[in-house]
Amino acid sequence: MTRTQRYQYVIDYFEKNTPEAETELLYDNPYQLLVSVILSAQCTDKRVNLTTPAIFEKYPDVRSLSKANFEELFPYIKSISYPNNKTKHLIGMAKQVVEKFDGKIPMTVDELMLLPGVGRKTANVITSVIDKQPNMAVDTHVFRVSKRIGLVPQTASTPFAVEKELTRNFPRELIHKAHHWLILHGRYICLARNPQCQNCGLTQVCRYFLLQKSRVKLH
Repeated sequence: MTRTQRYQYVIDYFEKNTPEAETELLYDNPYQLLVSVILSAQCTDKRVNLTTPAIFEKYPDVRSLSKANFEELFPYIKSISYPNNKTKHLIGMAKQVVEKFDGKIPMTVDELMLLPGVGRKTANVITSVIDKQPNMAVDTHVFRVSKRIGLVPQTASTPFAVEKELTRNFPRELIHKAHHWLILHGRYICLARNPQCQNCGLTQVCRYFLLQKSRVKLH
């Protein structure tokens, strides 16, 4: 099977089974999504969604958050992983958005990466979710699933290398959606330690599954 055929099979499968794939983070505007994504680093979306309503009630916009101090904000974030750093990042992010971008969340990857707590993955999430830009955020799920299926070669050893492969091979208009396809597949089916291959509709093209199957035959 060629790479093009594998990608087409994957696209057809997800278009049929997960046509409306989207982030599981709850938000109403770019400010709320940015806060949520910063908090979601090495933390579950479920935990973030339990935490953010109180934050958004206390700090309804980026200007109000920019005026917060550490002691005020920390209690709202203490149940999240790495609360000290994330509290500092949120306040720093809000201050810079107000000072450098007149209170408007920037919508380019380069500008977003100027903000505290915002790396390439976060910037790709914001621009692809809010603006449907063809940017592929590579988290641990996307990294694992794309390599297992065989969408990217095993030699793609960094998130950026995987990102480049995926954006090169997915149709431009589907990249923002493909990001969620791969995340959700990794979250619920292609688990890190115990992949649910028996519930997966991609086994016919999945290199990991076919390799495991061939090993069983050899033994």
